Amino acid sequence: MRILLTADTHVPKRARDLPEPLWHAIEAADAVVHAGDWVDVTLLDQLQARAARLVGVYGNNDGPPLRARLPEVARVELAGLRLAVVHETGAATGRERRCAERFPDADVLVFGHSHIPWDSVAPGGLRLLNPGSPTDRRRQPVATYMTAEIRDGKLVDVTLHALPRR
Repeated sequence: MRILLTADTHVPKRARDLPEPLWHAIEAADAVVHAGDWVDVTLLDQLQARAARLVGVYGNNDGPPLRARLPEVARVELAGLRLAVVHETGAATGRERRCAERFPDADVLVFGHSHIPWDSVAPGGLRLLNPGSPTDRRRQPVATYMTAEIRDGKLVDVTLHALPRR
């Protein structure tokens, strides 16, 4: 199963639309995970129409219309992999320990908020992934998203993709 991870899209405040390479990757994925900060419900509607399966949460920049349709935390099983999604995990210091305590039944936690790509493993094996932002790179050299595959209930081939500068 091919999955795509994104967060902090901030459409239409930081960009009018998602970058075209990201749309192509979304359409090629078996599941898309969005870790919040959509900003406008229009992007949620577009992703639901174009993604084979969508798992999403709301972020701190998402108002009542998005909060009415999305949870703060999502937990799903994809091809035998237990996945949790949340927007914010707090400071980088101590993140692995905090998240392992908060999500003891997950294999992978996808989060956003910082716009900084992150890939680490907590004691006990929880994998933490932040795909960065495809539209608002902030202090990062490029805008990013992630793809991965799930094989035999395990996450493999995690790839951070850099997007061309606009």
